[in-house]
Amino acid sequence: MLDIKFIRENSDLVKMAAKKKHVKIDVEHLIEVDNTRISLQQQIDEIRAKQNMVSKRIPELTDESEKVELIKAMSAHKDDLKKYEEELRGVMKEWRDLMLQVPNIPDMSVPEGQSDADNQEHKTWGEKPGFAFEPKDHVEIMTSLGMVDFERGSKVHGFRGYFLKGDGALLSWAIWNYARDFFGKKEFEHMIVPIIARPENFYGTGHLPGDADDLYETQDHDYLAGTAEVSTMGYHSGEILSAEELPKKYLSFSPCYRREAGSYGKDTKGLIRVHEFYKLEQVVICEASHETSVKWHEEINRNTEEFIESLNIPYRTVLNCGGDLGLGQVKKYDIELWVPGEETYREISSASYFHDFQARRFNISYKDGEGKKRFVHSLNSTAIPTPRILVSLVENFQQADGSITIPEALVPYFGKSEIRK
Repeated sequence: MLDIKFIRENSDLVKMAAKKKHVKIDVEHLIEVDNTRISLQQQIDEIRAKQNMVSKRIPELTDESEKVELIKAMSAHKDDLKKYEEELRGVMKEWRDLMLQVPNIPDMSVPEGQSDADNQEHKTWGEKPGFAFEPKDHVEIMTSLGMVDFERGSKVHGFRGYFLKGDGALLSWAIWNYARDFFGKKEFEHMIVPIIARPENFYGTGHLPGDADDLYETQDHDYLAGTAEVSTMGYHSGEILSAEELPKKYLSFSPCYRREAGSYGKDTKGLIRVHEFYKLEQVVICEASHETSVKWHEEINRNTEEFIESLNIPYRTVLNCGGDLGLGQVKKYDIELWVPGEETYREISSASYFHDFQARRFNISYKDGEGKKRFVHSLNSTAIPTPRILVSLVENFQQADGSITIPEALVPYFGKSEIRK
């Protein structure tokens, strides 16, 4: 959430941000509503000040008729106060709804564009495998090796259901444990976080109201999160941290749930786009400095690149265009892994920074060196998701006889160097 003072003083910049992100927001109307909010609040404050003054004066009066007149005047003020407070409640609801629609300002380096098709390639790494045989896709490979069962997954879960079993399950555990150690060496604190969270946490991260169709809602009107970022940011909500304890670096693990409501007909085959999965997420909370945010953004994205490189999977990193940024994101990188079966790259990770957009919503602050209260900056990046990474791993390391070679870095965690019938 942006500061309303900033919005009022930089309305042209906010309009430009909305245009770049392809977000519809009437800034002039928001300012009009804010003017009404300010006016009503001033009237309420003035009436309360009068009431306080009269309340102090009445006991001092000896003239009973004067007391009666003041009490009558107070009664009239009370009716006005009730009217203005009721009017303010309605105005505040509209004000909050409008404020939740205001996008964060994207970095100047963010390219123009409407969708992920307009993202710009930032770098590529690795050599795509050249097969001396007709390569298979991950569905055929993993089914043949008894690593996955989609038929029974659909029977139990429905559309996009799956069972990982045997070496498919063991390979997932190996990836989690390897990622735990890999990112742990980078001084992240490990957390396993709740994935059922109250709505305010989703508003805090910016997933509500825009992503409502993609969230699973419980009968208690809480939601299941599609990323551990939601609960991890909620961990410090309402807290004033000390500058000395920044940055906070968390590696959060959780199951994740997404309805994929807007992806009908997309990636319906296999493990690319499933409703339930697991993810390790990097979350950083740092001082309120653009330069510091940029530094951490590059670092957490590079962490995931290094993890992928350690598995020797070809990838590319793209810089997301304005139309592919979330409401609160200042800048975002996506890492996409090479999928031989489709001869294309598929997203495996996103790294974003938000400045104080999320922190204002969560009310997470710290005292700077001058004792001034500042809202922290926040960042997050996927460390690694399963089962999606299995798609590229299996397809890139398939052999002519139908077996799979295990990347050397995973062998100590998996316990063997290949999977075969």
